[in-house]
Amino acid sequence: MSPWLLVVLAGLFETGWALGLKWSDGFTRPVPSILTLIGAVASFWLLSLAMRILPVGTAYAVWVGIGTVGTALLAMALFGEPVSPLRIAGIALIVAGIVALKLA
Repeated sequence: MSPWLLVVLAGLFETGWALGLKWSDGFTRPVPSILTLIGAVASFWLLSLAMRILPVGTAYAVWVGIGTVGTALLAMALFGEPVSPLRIAGIALIVAGIVALKLA
């Protein structure tokens, strides 16, 4: 499997476990807590596989960027977090950074 695909999948799992932290309510709800922990382990494992081939700085930054963008967008959609031009511009800048790192 492509290391970049592994990073993307790891980033998607990162988004899932970050949102799971909210749903777990401080790890007081068993099912969301367990799913959050599974997502975190999957995310770290996939990232570690990708880092066998990719430079650590690039892989980590892209992973964090994917998780950040995914979490911010889904938090706006699912939790009613504010949507503003500045927030959208910030997300766009993160996406631009991810693309630049991938192309570098």
